[in-house]
Amino acid sequence: MRCATTLLAILALSTGCPGPGGDDDTAGDDDATADDDATGDDDATGDDDATGDDDDTTGDPALWQPAPGTSWQIQYSGLPIDTSLGVDAYNVDLFDTPDATIDEIVANGAALVCYFSAGSWEEWRDDAGQFPEEAIGNPLDGWPGEAWLDVTDPDVRAIMASRMDHAVARGCDAVDPDNVDGYTNQPGFSFGFEDQLDYNRFLAAEAHARGLAIGLKNDLDQIGDLMAEFEFAVNEECFHYDECEMLMPFVTAGKAVFSIEYGSEALAELLCPEANALDLDTLIKHLDLDAWRVACREWSGD
Repeated sequence: MRCATTLLAILALSTGCPGPGGDDDTAGDDDATADDDATGDDDATGDDDATGDDDDTTGDPALWQPAPGTSWQIQYSGLPIDTSLGVDAYNVDLFDTPDATIDEIVANGAALVCYFSAGSWEEWRDDAGQFPEEAIGNPLDGWPGEAWLDVTDPDVRAIMASRMDHAVARGCDAVDPDNVDGYTNQPGFSFGFEDQLDYNRFLAAEAHARGLAIGLKNDLDQIGDLMAEFEFAVNEECFHYDECEMLMPFVTAGKAVFSIEYGSEALAELLCPEANALDLDTLIKHLDLDAWRVACREWSGD
């Protein structure tokens, strides 16, 4: 979950932080080269490198593998979810989305991407009591009832594996695990870059073992190490933070980047031409991620 601390002129109409998703870092990543082992990963998708080579576009044919140009919607509030858009994919909350809504999405032939937080504890979730107290760290700034998790804790990992079981039971095609760059924040634990890589690879392996595709949420500095193991990317406010170029390895590899910017319809004229030129699948959304959207791919400039 991202909160802007500076205001870029291009996004002067943004009004704050997004709804229940994203990263809580405010530093603004400035490179994607802090890789220690971006060559020779023996990952769960069958790829053997993270360099953006052509073989990154193949992966497991049984997994959902969205390419740039995949139309989508993300909605976590303002229920019921609008299932009438005719998009290729819906990103919805794993826990809160009603069964009937999921049934409608699947019946319409759209892919179902299920969101959950993999790096933070949320006091309102049904499984909140399963987390060991010693694995719950510092609060997420601006998000009451939410705290960072120790991603090296085996109980945390077991709970995330159970959440992916739940995703399978709900009919999800893919998962969107959030807050997977806690090492760049102040989580209250000493885990670092390599620990985060290990955890994110664990999440990818657990997803793939269940036939689920997985998206890399924000975590820009680790793209070089992780891209081969993730089928797509989800990003919040790359234009706001001037970070969109860091996502280009996904696009070059033929993998969709589902990009979100927060603000009003007026942003479309400022952002959509560049988003489309970069081959990003950008939506302009309200902060609470309700049904309202402007899809840059559909924007005509009128």
